[in-house]
Amino acid sequence: MKTRNIPLALLQSMRPKQWVKNSLLFAALFFDRKFHPKNLPDMLVTLGGFFVFCLLASTVYLINDLRDLEADRQHPRKRLRPLASGALPQSVALRAAVLLPAIALPAAWLLDSDRTFFIIALIYLLTNLAYSEWLKHIPLLDVLLLAGFYVLRVGAGVSLISVERFSPWLYLVTTFLALYLGIGKRRAELVAMRDKNGITRRVLAGYTIPFLDQLLMLDSAMTLMTYSLYTFSAPNLPGNHSMMLTTPFVLYGVFRYLYLVQVKGVGEAPEEVLFEDRPMQLAILMWGLSVLLIFYFF
Repeated sequence: MKTRNIPLALLQSMRPKQWVKNSLLFAALFFDRKFHPKNLPDMLVTLGGFFVFCLLASTVYLINDLRDLEADRQHPRKRLRPLASGALPQSVALRAAVLLPAIALPAAWLLDSDRTFFIIALIYLLTNLAYSEWLKHIPLLDVLLLAGFYVLRVGAGVSLISVERFSPWLYLVTTFLALYLGIGKRRAELVAMRDKNGITRRVLAGYTIPFLDQLLMLDSAMTLMTYSLYTFSAPNLPGNHSMMLTTPFVLYGVFRYLYLVQVKGVGEAPEEVLFEDRPMQLAILMWGLSVLLIFYFF
């Protein structure tokens, strides 16, 4: 492979599409009604936190790919990844996995004067590394930890600014929604492995499709319930309960993802659903616009 292609291969291994998950750091700004030019300092520090988590997440992806190299080469899709295919030298990936946290962690220290953000960022990195080495092989704990990583992102965003009315219901919504995506991912992986080359991810041996379908149904109900409770009980929402009008968009998004996972057989990469499924994108857009109107114009 030509040297000029290595930077592109490295960027692909850092998985920039996955960085969209780190937008959860902006939840504190958005739901505390501070997403406004007059709060530019808060917006800038949150943006800095977003890039810190992007670097840390890419560190984990590189280490994951290095550790799972042989398993990925047997996977119908993952064998095309730069490391598994040989497009990215292992030595380059290893050096990047050392350099990225060496940049991110000092930046995290500087962003927050009381160091709460730094502690959350460090917990995120260390837990991810433990997950990559051991914990991802334990059924149920694997998806619970995946959900925990989403909640840590929300907490990191809260730690960076002075939050006045951020509802704790949003932590529960994030937890159940992240679990929903994680369970759907495991189901899609199990279907792919069964239909192609057999099970190559150890944790999948602890799951069955009927069991995962039961978890999906239970978790989807909890997601909708906690979001509904948020829309009329959070302290900073309009007194006329207009936030409840956003529930149909969440309902459709949950149903659409369930349809894609169980009927269409996708979901192995949830972020691709976000980037490729037009109905899902429309539901998210309509939800975002409706929340924006309710929060900032009514």
